[in-house]
Amino acid sequence: MQIDFHHGVTYCVARIAGFDREQAAIVAYASQYVDDAVESGPVKFDNGLVFNRVNSAHKTLDYRNFEKLANKMVWVPFHFLPGNHSLPAGQSPPGIDRSICRPNSYVAQDMLRECIRTREAPHALQRLGISMHVYVDTWAHQGFTGINHKINRASELLDEQGQLDPSKQEHIRKFYEKTLGEQIIDRVTGLFVSEILPLGHGAVLSYPDKPFLKWGYTNGLGEVVQRNNPADFLAAAEHMCQWLQRYLLGNGDVAVPGLPKVDRATIADLLETTQDWESTTRHDRWCQAIQDGKFSFGAEDCSYSSVGPGSWVAEAFGVDHPTFADPRYSHPYQSNFLTSNWKLFHDALLAHQSFVMQELLPRYQIILN
Repeated sequence: MQIDFHHGVTYCVARIAGFDREQAAIVAYASQYVDDAVESGPVKFDNGLVFNRVNSAHKTLDYRNFEKLANKMVWVPFHFLPGNHSLPAGQSPPGIDRSICRPNSYVAQDMLRECIRTREAPHALQRLGISMHVYVDTWAHQGFTGINHKINRASELLDEQGQLDPSKQEHIRKFYEKTLGEQIIDRVTGLFVSEILPLGHGAVLSYPDKPFLKWGYTNGLGEVVQRNNPADFLAAAEHMCQWLQRYLLGNGDVAVPGLPKVDRATIADLLETTQDWESTTRHDRWCQAIQDGKFSFGAEDCSYSSVGPGSWVAEAFGVDHPTFADPRYSHPYQSNFLTSNWKLFHDALLAHQSFVMQELLPRYQIILN
């Protein structure tokens, strides 16, 4: 999914679920910032303090530098949560099935129960936003895995009627020819000639992340997969609402109402009819719908900036564009740094990553690090 869902839809659903405006803004910002937190390593301050952070995304998806790109500590806990073949702990299937992302898996639900268990932590809302990013991506990224495996190889793209769609395959071929050169693509099959396979859903670009697309493909195991993104994304919004309601109640197992019918219909309509290819344009439409009072919580302002005025990084460092490129640079220390959303977000990233890789996945007999 992209900024229209991770920020716009998440904000709407959090408000509908019962979070106040400030809380919903933190959860939604954190959800989107998972895709924008591309820097890692130490940050030095002029008072001698050093803050270490991990990244949850990459600056660019450059498949020419496959070794650097193939970082399981980024893809697995933040974007392609293994689904254990939709089975509970103790019933782990053999082989690759364990690591394939599955919608609303037991693994994902246990991840959210941990959020509820730790909701008194200083970074609780930031961690909730991170976990919601991962959770809803189990719908968008279903059928793919965050490790290098042939199942991610996709071919024979289909339209919504299940018929071969040459225009989609041509679009992908042109993208990778421009990125990697003509020699790496077979012009007949559109498949990668080299043994280097794309990670995740790289073989189908951003098709799984577009809320309005209905499409299909044949995966690397020869299985035909038909996808209905509007239906999947609506299901993700519904389940997200339920878990946000459970979070507020402090109980991961309680029955909750989910989305009201009117709000559900509005979300469904926006998901299907907002058909701009650019995610930022779709995000603008969601923000406008919020400002126009299209939802039950009324008219509110909604915006997002990863850098610059109003961003979390500007709040934490006192400047719109902090200098991270030079690791020797010492930043002026701000008195609010330790309580800033940016710092709490990075605390939450590390807590989430550690829990998923060291506790949650081993619970399901999934060892990938």
